[in-house]
Parts: sequence; C-alpha cells; structure tokens
Amino acid sequence: MVSAEIVLYFKKSHEIKVQRFSPCDILRPLLLAVTFYPVQEVLEDILDLDLSVSETDDFIQLVSGEKIVSGSIPLAHRYGGHQFGIWAGQLGDGRAHLLGTYMNRQGEKWELQLKGSGKTPYSRNGDGRAVLRSSVREFLCSEAMHSLRIPTSRVASLVVSDDEVWRDQFYNGNIVKERGAVVLRVAKSWFRLGSLEILAHYGELDLLRTLLDFIIREHFPSVEVAEPNRYVDFFSVVVSETAQLIALWMSVGFAHGVCNTDNFSLLSITIDYGPFGFMEAYNPDFVPNTSDDEGRYKIGNQANIGIFNLNKLLQALNPILDPRQRQLAAQILEGYPVLYYTRFRELFKAKLGLLGETKGDDDLIAFLLHLMEKTAADFTMTFRQLSEITQSQLQELNIPQQFWALNMISKHKLFPAWVSQYLLRLKSNMNDSDSERRKRMTTVNPRYVLRNWMAESAVRKAERNDFSEVHLLQHVLRHPFQKHSAAEKAGYSSPTPSWAKDLKVSCSS
Repeated sequence: MVSAEIVLYFKKSHEIKVQRFSPCDILRPLLLAVTFYPVQEVLEDILDLDLSVSETDDFIQLVSGEKIVSGSIPLAHRYGGHQFGIWAGQLGDGRAHLLGTYMNRQGEKWELQLKGSGKTPYSRNGDGRAVLRSSVREFLCSEAMHSLRIPTSRVASLVVSDDEVWRDQFYNGNIVKERGAVVLRVAKSWFRLGSLEILAHYGELDLLRTLLDFIIREHFPSVEVAEPNRYVDFFSVVVSETAQLIALWMSVGFAHGVCNTDNFSLLSITIDYGPFGFMEAYNPDFVPNTSDDEGRYKIGNQANIGIFNLNKLLQALNPILDPRQRQLAAQILEGYPVLYYTRFRELFKAKLGLLGETKGDDDLIAFLLHLMEKTAADFTMTFRQLSEITQSQLQELNIPQQFWALNMISKHKLFPAWVSQYLLRLKSNMNDSDSERRKRMTTVNPRYVLRNWMAESAVRKAERNDFSEVHLLQHVLRHPFQKHSAAEKAGYSSPTPSWAKDLKVSCSS
C-alpha cells in the first residue's frame, strides 16, 4: 500500500468556476469526535490507503471537517430541482463540502465529499449538520447497495460526535436533540439532473454548454465531445442507464424515497440516501418516506418517475438543441419504457433461474408477484427461498417450515397452478440441473438487505454508544448472498419483529 499521504488533484480554477461551485467558509469542526469508523474496502481499493492511516489524528481530523488538506478549498455545488413534481428553484449542497478530486494509482478520479460538515452558501435556514440516525443509514446502505452490484456512491468513513443537533424528525413540532455525525462520501461525480436544470432555468446557456462539455469529457467516454450531436448522444446514455438503474432497484425491492431531480445522478448511480427502504411484504404501493403523503415515490411508481425526471432533463437541454436534435432526443425518451422493461424482465428471469426465452415468461413473473401481493409475502425471502428449495419439494407442495415466505404464498389457492407453470418452464432450461439452478439463483437473490428494522436497531444502539450492530451489519451486508451464522442468530432473514411493524422514516436528517 502507498503511504499515508493524501494527494488531492483539483480541477483548474476556471473549471471550478464553470461548475458553479461556491467557496465555503472553513468547516466548523465537530465538538468532539467520539467514534470513527473507516470502510476498509473503500480506503484500500479506491483511495490506495492502508487501514492504519485511518487511525492517525490527521486523517480523523480531515474526515471530521476539522482540518483541510493543504491546497484544498472546500466547495459547495449549486443546483436546482423538481421536488415532488414542482420546480423548487435554486437548492445546492446545504451541508456537503466537496474536498477535491482524488486520483488513485489506477488513474481513477473520485470526488471526495463531506456530508454534515457545516454550513454552505446553500444551507438556507439549515445548520449544515447531519445526525447520527441518517448518517448510519447512509453509511450502511451505500455499502450494502455496492455489494448488491447496484451503482452507488460509496462511504469511506463515519465520524460520530456529541455535537448538539436539533431536529423535528417527523415534522410534528417535537424537536429533540440528536447526536451529530459526518460521513466522507466518494463518487465519480456528484452532478445531478438539477445541475443542468438550474442553468437552463436562468438562461445561463453558455455555461450550460461548457458544463455539459466538461461532464461529457470527464464521464462519458462513449460520447465524442467534438460531435455536433453530442448532447443528444449524452441524453441517450443517461436515458438508458437511468432505466437500468431503476430496474436494478426494483430487482432488490429498493425504494429511494425521494426521487426528485436534484437526487438523480447524471451518471446514473444511487445518491443521496435519505428515507429509503427495502420493501418487506411485497406491495407496489410501498412508500418508505412518511413525508410523501401522496405516495408519489412509492416503489411501484419509480419507473414512471424516471420518465418524469428525464423529461425535465430534456427540457433543460432543449434550449441548446436544434429542432432536429430535439426531435431525436424526444424519440430517445419514448424508448425508455422498452429499455426499462427489457432490463426488468432480464433481472426477474434471473431471479427465477430461467434460461433462454419463452413466450410465457412475463406472465410467469407477473403471476408470482400477484400471489406475493395477495399474501403479503416477503419480497427478498420469497426469491431467496425459491433459490434454496428443491424442485421435488415444490412438486410435492412440501414447503419446509424454515421457508416461511414461501409458506405464506402456499396458502393462496392459485399457488399450485403457479408451481406447475414454473416447474414446466424450468424443464426448458437446457442442460440445467436442479443444483445448478439453485446455485445460480443464490448468486442473484440476496439473503440479507438493509431492512428498516435492522437499521433502526443499529441506530438505537449507536445512540447509546454501542456500535456492535453497526459493525455486524457492515460485515453481513458486504456479503449479502452468503448465509452468515451471526446474521441468522440476529434474525436478519426472519420475519420482521413485532416491535418494528410500525417504524417510520422521514426526510429529516
């Protein structure tokens, strides 16, 4: 491993100006950094650092916002966005500081950002802080999503303090003191759809072109920056990869919770973890965010929200496109549903262990989801248990007791009909044994996801200075497809405990 020295490669000053970042005041440090958690994989594989580096005072002061690396000028990013379908005007990083662009030994560039590190020019009336509750959730979920092979920002560290942060968690007038925390996040880029919307909205078209050219040059290698149709080509990539990302979310039952345009990455990675949730009982109307009164961002509507957000991106691009290019871009957006459903079908066929193509595959998937909805069967464990049960057990409708999710579905009168169709379809898998099917399915159907009750349990303990469950979840979620004895003992693959039936999560963080 390389030495402890951290080298930040910053963009040239005129490029920083172009990106509409605003210089921030010196970060107000945490009053007392009482707990520090590094993520070994991120430190070693992305930042080329020995884990021992994370134990140094200089590093802890850096990731807590108390010190700044020589030459670093913390910046906050200006953007706008449509929030819950309505244009919200200028927003920007209200509590996030970009420290710089980090280049590792592989020549990869990663943008390092502190979240919860103090006020920025875009804090509005906020304090620029983040609380332990939301920081632990982001810390765990971003790494869990990475292990589920879903594009995401990453977390390198979590610093917890005894700073007093006051929050009205459920916006009901009950303001309480919570513990503060700072997360060091990394991503190839933090640009989002709102980064372009804000420039188009205020008619800053020259800046919009310059920023787009920069983004294309830095992050879209398949698009030729000298090509006259480059903005259309850029839009095509964003449309395709957004459809892919949302299909991946759906394949693991993940609901982002706040799919505003300012929370959608231009690079189609999962960012801005807030009131997210992994669906437990299968329900297309699942809403993880209690602040979403109308259910706009329910899990079953995420694909449609993708179209809405991409349409807002197209509106931002239209002023710099000629009539022919606008027509091409509109046609590209019209192709979004096919892109989404094609990927959705591929993912769910893999979840069922289906090989090749047959006419009834869509019906087979829809039939199962219907039974799951009617019986409120657990999404994650239904597919996982289908990965573990043998064909002979299914044939005989002999569902072992430990397959509790399948037992729920088996109570539906149409379950035998679905099993018959499923087993008949499996026979068309050429040269495929039952053991091979099960082995293949267990590589795509996780046994563990970050359920809200698991995160809540870890947060409650952390608030009492007991970080044992944070450690356990960090380890288990790094290998979500493998059975883990400690996870089984903790009930991570069991039905939701009764105490957690009515848990709520809000936008408050």
